[in-house]
Amino acid sequence: MKCKYLILLASMGFAVLVLGPSPALAASPTLGSAASFGVLGASTVTCTGAGAIAGDVGVSPGTAITGFNPDCTLTGTLHPGDAAALQAHVDAGIAYLALASQPCNFTFTGVTSLELLPQPLSSGVYCFGSGVLLNGPINLTGPGPWIFNIGSTLTTGGSPEVGASVFVNGKPDCNGADVFWLIGSSATIGVNTKLVGNILAIASIGLDPGASLIGRALALNAAVTLSGQNTVSVCGSGGNIPPPGPPGCKIKVICDCDDHHDKDGDHHDGDSDHHDGDSDHHDKDRSTCHDRDGDDHHDKDDDHHDKDDDHHDKDGDKTDR
Repeated sequence: MKCKYLILLASMGFAVLVLGPSPALAASPTLGSAASFGVLGASTVTCTGAGAIAGDVGVSPGTAITGFNPDCTLTGTLHPGDAAALQAHVDAGIAYLALASQPCNFTFTGVTSLELLPQPLSSGVYCFGSGVLLNGPINLTGPGPWIFNIGSTLTTGGSPEVGASVFVNGKPDCNGADVFWLIGSSATIGVNTKLVGNILAIASIGLDPGASLIGRALALNAAVTLSGQNTVSVCGSGGNIPPPGPPGCKIKVICDCDDHHDKDGDHHDGDSDHHDGDSDHHDKDRSTCHDRDGDDHHDKDDDHHDKDDDHHDKDGDKTDR
């Protein structure tokens, strides 16, 4: 069964800078089972050349994970398209929606390079309507979290002498706080970049040679590619704010049902297992779109129809006699 995750988000308007009363400061979303993954892709995960990943590595709905052990060492477990990767992928999608639902504390247009923002950057949600660059160091101060909501791409670079880097309260790691990079399309972490934070990208994530990530690379609809001498280590635990409920709940799982001709000939039994799995997840309050929107009603209707079917069966038996 091939499944893909479709993340639907409402369009957002952007201004040069937020004026007037500031929204409430950001809160960290729960990452759920995705918290144990250093790298999580949708189609493939590839590691080229020597590298080291501290955390689990998974892919779903794809199954291809290449280049690990011996090329890239792993402190964790590989999950090639298994149930753990599927659940982590759903949880990452829900975390994306929770991040996207938070109001902007600072909103910018026309700003393309993050290192040009007034430093240091306090805790909050930083919103950008288009793609941004990071070509130098940025300094984050405060208790966190810091959420960078980027409309399209994130691309980092800089010179070998002054490369892109992130410091949290003076240290080049998460320092016990949460940093999130919410990417509307793809992220490219350039050569020798030292990035801190959890990347949640709608499309792909690539780490160029020598780039390091203290956080997580979670690609919702495409591949994660490590190009050589990369290190990834999980950092920050995520919080426990609940996922958005209706009408903000807009995550869908769409299945291309290749296995609908299974042994029992039941198309729905084969593919609905995936939905059942996700529904169980939703029932556990990860995302309760369907339950809140009336699944119980439909379930009762289904029970009613089942009883009607039984009634017709009995009538049919009488007719046979």
